[in-house]
Amino acid sequence: MRHRRPHSSDRHQPRRTHWRRDAAAPRSAPDGAAILYGWHTVKAALENPARRIRRLYATANAARRLAEDGVALAHEPEVVRPDVIARHLGPDAVHNGLLAEADPLPSPELEEIEPVGIVLVLDQITDPHNVGAILRTAAAFAVKAVVTTARHSPEATGVLAKSASGALEYVPMVTVQNLARALAALRERGYCLVGLDSTGERDLREANLRAPLALVLGAEGKGLRQLTRASCDEVARLELPGRMKTLNVSNATALALYVASERES
Repeated sequence: MRHRRPHSSDRHQPRRTHWRRDAAAPRSAPDGAAILYGWHTVKAALENPARRIRRLYATANAARRLAEDGVALAHEPEVVRPDVIARHLGPDAVHNGLLAEADPLPSPELEEIEPVGIVLVLDQITDPHNVGAILRTAAAFAVKAVVTTARHSPEATGVLAKSASGALEYVPMVTVQNLARALAALRERGYCLVGLDSTGERDLREANLRAPLALVLGAEGKGLRQLTRASCDEVARLELPGRMKTLNVSNATALALYVASERES
């Protein structure tokens, strides 16, 4: 059999991985890895020097696009068909031809966050779509950190990472064991603690929003828990002009951050 001599340009082509059509691809994170998929999510992770990528899958088009954008890769992607990536994630995931297995980012300590600007505190918001959208909004408003609890919070992987659209790489996520103690620690560091709830005493635009500011957000339906509410300096509401008086928590976060940013400027 005649063997083709490798062309010089072959060295620059991503390695192609062949999968058996009947191979069962894993749907869970191996060894605690974060599963990241989607163009913006994976590209931001690849560009983050603090993020260690264990394995990268890409379609031929996505691999070419990464090269055209000048994204530096620690190792070559495994080039696969789109359906192979879909089998890793499920049929409803919009992966844009990219899937990465990565080490989770470390959670900084609360004391490591400089007491300036705004932080967000999430009181048992469990929907990964909402938390991801909140992170994306936080990145847009230059929020210094998002504080969540170790329990009753989604992991920073999969759907949350996709909904955050790369914001996981830009906004530190601080994980605490006890939210009431974390709020007390924030107050000791000079933060003004303002809870956001539809039953708040006054409109957020009239509240004391001095920096450093911690905006405390409760889960949809339940709102702020009693102890969380009692830990805040005040609880405010978003006064809305229409017949609908409440918003999805991620939309409410965006509006609250706009109000707070306007007050700061």
